[in-house]
Amino acid sequence: MSIEIQDVTTLVSELVKIDSSNPWLVPGSPGEGNVAAYIAHWLKPLGVEVRLEEVEPGRPNLLALWRGTGGGKSLCVYAHNDTVGYALWRDKALTPRLEGDNMIGLGAADDKGHGAAALLALKSLVESGVRLRGDVWVLLPIDEEGTSSGSMDFVKHYHPDAVLVLEALGMGKVTISHQGFGWIDIVVEGRAAHGSAPEFGVDAIAHMSEVVTRLQKMDREKFAATIHPLNGKTVFHTGTITGGTDYATYPDRCVLGIEIGTQPGETIQNRVAEIEAIFDEVRRLYPNFKGRVNVKLARDPFDARGHEELWQIVSAEMEKETGLTPEAVGENSWGDAALFQDAGIPTLMFGAAGGNLHAPEEWVSLSELTNLARIIAGIARRYCA
Repeated sequence: MSIEIQDVTTLVSELVKIDSSNPWLVPGSPGEGNVAAYIAHWLKPLGVEVRLEEVEPGRPNLLALWRGTGGGKSLCVYAHNDTVGYALWRDKALTPRLEGDNMIGLGAADDKGHGAAALLALKSLVESGVRLRGDVWVLLPIDEEGTSSGSMDFVKHYHPDAVLVLEALGMGKVTISHQGFGWIDIVVEGRAAHGSAPEFGVDAIAHMSEVVTRLQKMDREKFAATIHPLNGKTVFHTGTITGGTDYATYPDRCVLGIEIGTQPGETIQNRVAEIEAIFDEVRRLYPNFKGRVNVKLARDPFDARGHEELWQIVSAEMEKETGLTPEAVGENSWGDAALFQDAGIPTLMFGAAGGNLHAPEEWVSLSELTNLARIIAGIARRYCA
């Protein structure tokens, strides 16, 4: 079976219509169950093995397995089934529409279009009648936009020989590195007192301001001065802040939420140590300063290893389909690629052009998705042969 742009257009459109927004991000959202059920039904005529593995209630990973004849390497092609919410374009998000080469709709680029490309590549392989020696997986997990529980569950049970992570990067690029991150609460404790009694009160918000000033200084003077050659400047920004009870009372507590990155070779403990060093600085000014760090969620960076054979095949197939010699790039954002690589599975990440991710009017290039599906099929033929 040849893969044509109309096949891609039809399947992406059907997937976009199904709400699979992540309930971890938007409580009450339906999650991935309905889209997984649709895909399982779509796969049924192919005769491949389909597994719906519930990771969280009503939220299954979908695994499609085309078994080889034996003795070859196994390849897993990944695209996540969940999306972010769509409150800012509720009337349009689930109604796909075409504008030239682009499909517009929630998840068109992130990541349902890429799931469609993986599925159509699998269909093409099965209908070709040529059996490979190695197994070909398509993994469409839950929760990439949340805590990555789907991919974390997968690597506990399965170990393919290589993984291709599909995300909206644009043809001509292959990601071999990306930053890790931490979502951190910095908690500063003060002491409540009447606003007219400074001898009794300890102002938690004023103390937090000293912490914020020093965090910004670290961002300017350290992170901006040590930019990673692929991944760019280490991510840092404040996100939330809460504290105090009323105008007339010294605030006894202030909580700052931040996002902060880590580069290959670092862990979140490097960032925690830097924040605790800031606490020591503030304590020299204010001996009654009390602060602590609560890491709410952290993920390690991605740094591709053992991927040389896979790179050669990906590069050759991309050049054959598009005429582009791929460039090895990094990302300042995080993706599930790190989880597969950390499990000892050589991993590369690439995909079609897309834009407005996590925002209204999200779009993906249908011609690039079509090329991508053909590239995936070509990679599988060579890698699993």
